[in-house]
Amino acid sequence: MTEIRGQKSEIRKSTVPSTLLFALSFLCALLFARSFPVGAQQKVPRIGFLIISSPSAASPRVEAFQQGLRELGYVEGKNIIIEYRSAEGKSDRLPALASELVGLKIDVLVGGGGNQLALAAMKATKTTPIVMTNFADPVGSGFVASLARPGGNVTGLTSVTFDLSGKRLELIKETLPKVSRIAVLYDPNDPAKVVEFKEMQTAARSLAVQLQSLEVRRPEDFESAFRAGSRDRAGALIVLPTTVTNTHRKPIIDLAVGNRLPAIYPDREFVEAGGLMAYGPIYADLWRRAATYVDKILKGAKPADLPVEQPTKFELIINLKTAKQIGVTIPPNVLVRADRVIR
Repeated sequence: MTEIRGQKSEIRKSTVPSTLLFALSFLCALLFARSFPVGAQQKVPRIGFLIISSPSAASPRVEAFQQGLRELGYVEGKNIIIEYRSAEGKSDRLPALASELVGLKIDVLVGGGGNQLALAAMKATKTTPIVMTNFADPVGSGFVASLARPGGNVTGLTSVTFDLSGKRLELIKETLPKVSRIAVLYDPNDPAKVVEFKEMQTAARSLAVQLQSLEVRRPEDFESAFRAGSRDRAGALIVLPTTVTNTHRKPIIDLAVGNRLPAIYPDREFVEAGGLMAYGPIYADLWRRAATYVDKILKGAKPADLPVEQPTKFELIINLKTAKQIGVTIPPNVLVRADRVIR
């Protein structure tokens, strides 16, 4: 609290009545109180934190964000307040949750869960700063004017780089040199993934591989998608990160393993749950870096002037238990590049 110091005036008790002295002191205190309201100099910033997945599924990333805040000197409950909300995997809940957080007069809205969450946040507010942790193709999707100068109230970190899909294709081809047909599982309702699939087709031609589109809009579509892949003799599977795939990892993994279909996934959570391999950004790093955006905004920076950043750290995770289960041998040249191997 701001301390106000003033020079003490010497007042002779013999010439100033005590009642008048008390009245003057009370008046001064009242004036100071009106000029400096209680807590005005100690307003605690309030952050709205919205995720699409369940809290348990997102806990590693939430902890990474909290760690990033601590590294910057923020102590939750002391000099920063975080209002947490989760859509529990149901994207139709996002608009109401985003509006609810904005209604709490938050200083910044932090979101993690792809483009559907970004869209819900943008519809909820045109003024409150929004920091996204993993949206895809923010320029092409119309969320920002450019990566260098977003130009609105949205900024943050994208989870996609131009060569990411091509790298996953290369890893599958190196692991399975004889594969000629690869299925791609994604949600066509996500425009960014439609664009990503088209970009993958260019990379596939250079590797002499044919891609098969497996479209899933809800969990009930998984089994029919895998039947289509089996019918058309897909030799491997690439799973793109979308709301429906990220929030229903286990059914996808079970179907891939049950069909003995080698698959590469977008993040380590899939492999830790039994998937064969994953290559993608280290999402915990993106969430940690999101804390720096919050810090800058709380100190006066505008989202319009904070460039959208791309991933800088990537990881390859391989599960040898799953490889043995489905009868796949991981070549030494691929295994040696792995950042983590589950044996």
